[in-house]
Amino acid sequence: MSLGASLDQKWARICGKLKDEVGETAYRNWLKPLTLNGMRAGEVCIAVPTRFMRDWVESHYADRIRSLWSGEDPSVQSVEIVVAAGGVAASLVPPPSANDDEFPVIEPIAAPEPIAAALPLPTAAYAAPITDEDDVSAPLDPRFTFENFVVGKPNEFAHAAARRVADAAAVNFNPLFLYSGVGLGKTHLMHAIAWAIRRKDARRRVIYLSAEKFMYQFIRALRFKDTMAFKHQFRSVDVLMIDDVQFISGKDSTQEEFFHTFNALVDQNRQVIVSADKSPSDLEGMEERLRTRLGWGLVADIHPTTYELRLGILQSKAENVESKVPPRVLEFLAHKITSNVRELEGALNRIVAHAELVGRAITLESTQEVLYDLLRASDRRLSIDEIQKKVAEHYNIRLADMHSPRRARAVARPRQVAMYLAKQLTTRSLPEIGRKFGGRDHTTVIHAVRKVEELRQSDAAFAEDIELLRRMLEG
Repeated sequence: MSLGASLDQKWARICGKLKDEVGETAYRNWLKPLTLNGMRAGEVCIAVPTRFMRDWVESHYADRIRSLWSGEDPSVQSVEIVVAAGGVAASLVPPPSANDDEFPVIEPIAAPEPIAAALPLPTAAYAAPITDEDDVSAPLDPRFTFENFVVGKPNEFAHAAARRVADAAAVNFNPLFLYSGVGLGKTHLMHAIAWAIRRKDARRRVIYLSAEKFMYQFIRALRFKDTMAFKHQFRSVDVLMIDDVQFISGKDSTQEEFFHTFNALVDQNRQVIVSADKSPSDLEGMEERLRTRLGWGLVADIHPTTYELRLGILQSKAENVESKVPPRVLEFLAHKITSNVRELEGALNRIVAHAELVGRAITLESTQEVLYDLLRASDRRLSIDEIQKKVAEHYNIRLADMHSPRRARAVARPRQVAMYLAKQLTTRSLPEIGRKFGGRDHTTVIHAVRKVEELRQSDAAFAEDIELLRRMLEG
């Protein structure tokens, strides 16, 4: 149906008012995916991509949409909200009520823009119908494939494990547990595995979703007394992929259901792939039996990036932009921005966009000007080496004692303080901190952090000492 310009303009004005009223986040999650199908006999037809979204919009926004339409066009008597045929988008489940203690009201996390090709296009040999699996599975980012993943020493083990799971016909290790700090590539690998499996055999049932969404689905099943359908949906897949599993820490009921789902799939030799920001043993608020199960298969961590890997990532990204980025600019960025890959890519995008918008070539000088705030923040970022040096000076011990095996209290306590401050003031992971203190295990770092926290509570002079060190380091 061809839409008249005036109808489009009215819909655009209504969308603008809705965005102002509900806010950016709610609008992006629930209302932006709506599309205008047309109007006939005083009834406006609006399409949404999923049944869940239709139910949510009807119960929360339909009356307001009808009111706004009546204000724009008095001839509009009703608004019909329908599910678009063949639409593929992420299903967003209504958050629980405020009366549920375990599941507090949480504003939905902003999902990626709906991707029309979130699933591989079916081949002539196998045209897969849209199923409930597609409704619950989150969209896959087409940029996150193995072909676009730059491999280096910090991530080569996790990459090799991910490729093995994606390519193997039989399960080699179950589960595969990937963990790393923010922005180092674990979600990229999760998406890449899903893409590879679906392209290799479109008949394999793959569900990829966040732990938060798994919890929402479980809440919905409980609320509508539909737990059997929930169990069937998640326990009949070939591959279950749960991202950011740390989200269900402290959620006992969700952990119970995930535990049984995990066991059911492993018993059937179905693959489970999980990601988190910590190793299984470090997931606080997680039941011991679940932590044990998560560490049962292969645990692969992604270490902080090296200069070589950061440069390789930038070179790969620079090949796909229209503006020419000089090698010296890429080298400068790789040296200066060391926190995570997302920040690195964001910096490259900023200098490219600036060059295209103002019509200037990219130079080292323009890069420093455009990224002034980011580079200043990066310069202020503390390193573990700085912390060790400052703590050693404060306690009058040798810097070498930070890495030595000596356990004398005069050395061990300052070392624990340095570990505690490294945990508080840097973004480094526990294993990375341990390695910087003479190759110690991450459990040693955990013990040090807990010990210092205990002493801060019981010893006022010690607490003042720690606060003084913190101010000197942050100053």
